[in-house]
Amino acid sequence: MRPGRPKIGDHATSDVVVRLRTPEGRDEWLYCHSAVLAAGSTYFADRLSDAWPTCQILGSRYCVEVYCQEPDLSSHVSALRLLYAGEPCSRFGVRGALGVLRAAVSLGCAQIAAACAGYIEAAPWDEADEEEILRAVPGLGAPYECILARLRPIDPAPVAGIFLSAFRLATRSSAAGPARELKSAAQEQLEYMLTEDDDAPLIALDDDNVRSQVKDCVTGLMSRSSDFLSSVLTKQKETPLVGYEGELRLELHTFVCDVSWVCQILSKLEMMKCIVLYWVGVSSDVVEAVEAVCPGCDCLKTRLKVVEVSAKVLEAVAFGNIVLPTEKRHRMVNVWIAFARTTKALIVQADRDDDEDGDAETPKANLDSEVWQGLESAFVSVVLTLPSDCQAGILSEWLQSKHVRYPDLTEAFEAWCYRSKVAKRRLSFLSDVDRVS
Repeated sequence: MRPGRPKIGDHATSDVVVRLRTPEGRDEWLYCHSAVLAAGSTYFADRLSDAWPTCQILGSRYCVEVYCQEPDLSSHVSALRLLYAGEPCSRFGVRGALGVLRAAVSLGCAQIAAACAGYIEAAPWDEADEEEILRAVPGLGAPYECILARLRPIDPAPVAGIFLSAFRLATRSSAAGPARELKSAAQEQLEYMLTEDDDAPLIALDDDNVRSQVKDCVTGLMSRSSDFLSSVLTKQKETPLVGYEGELRLELHTFVCDVSWVCQILSKLEMMKCIVLYWVGVSSDVVEAVEAVCPGCDCLKTRLKVVEVSAKVLEAVAFGNIVLPTEKRHRMVNVWIAFARTTKALIVQADRDDDEDGDAETPKANLDSEVWQGLESAFVSVVLTLPSDCQAGILSEWLQSKHVRYPDLTEAFEAWCYRSKVAKRRLSFLSDVDRVS
């Protein structure tokens, strides 16, 4: 503060009393100086001008009443103090500076308001700050809308650009350490960008450019996955995998996790066809690789991820979203019924072993019950689309299996029995047509 400059609250030298009042009747009196107030505030310049009728009290002092909308007077007090001695707005924090900004705007303190707006615009915000800013700033006028710049929706082009960049990162080969964490973060945010909750997805789901580049990334992922599966199967035939198990298990698990995540994204983009056709084509190789790298109860998490992917693929086929030839549907059902049955049995065995070892507090590796139920329903639906003879072969094997409890194909069995029994009667018109011909 410069020597000789008036001080707020100095009773001896003040010539104006400012009375701050709230709607609740609270008030506060401040001894001020007309020259300081008029120089820094258009509100006080008008109120203290000769053209404004004033009420004289306390001798030669004027009394200026200021009605505050907020119940807390501290922001107006701070704004008045800043007219006397400029201080960094950062000392008030974001919400404190926002309160001073509102007071400064109402009092016409342009310099203080600009300083507060500049600080708020540049400062980091937490969620509570953002909510308060959204309530206050829109009503302050155009000069202060720059504060909202970081909260405004952006143009579609930058959104598509960041989505595609993140998707490329999320479908790259696995990496360890920070790179792996960044990949996981990218996958999580991409899911959020496409989620339909209270707000619309950030990405237009019918954007042809986005869909084309997503397909290219998925094709690259599938190509690397196929190369890896071929490598595992080749190594298994040439030499035992002793010494490589840990590395191969990690890589296999990573690939399966990536494919599982890609399924979630493609289902939202209505692009499941490319992953379905790929998974159906490599089903036998996937099962063979898992049995080679993760035999028995080892790596149940990887086996469960494989089941999860298969459930998504089978559901897409079962709902009729993806049309496959009979031969592929038949082979797919045979492969995955056997794998799901074996995996379910291994989970039961692992749980039994844990209970016998007294390790009951250890979390059990398993899938959500809805995944198992969805997979079971998909099996039933796809089986019922097959020719009767194919259904008979699948059901016969199912009935002879010691793991008949999963999947439960009872519904398919009942439908097959009914169709088989009434088949001649229902299709008798074909014989009549043949005789007429």
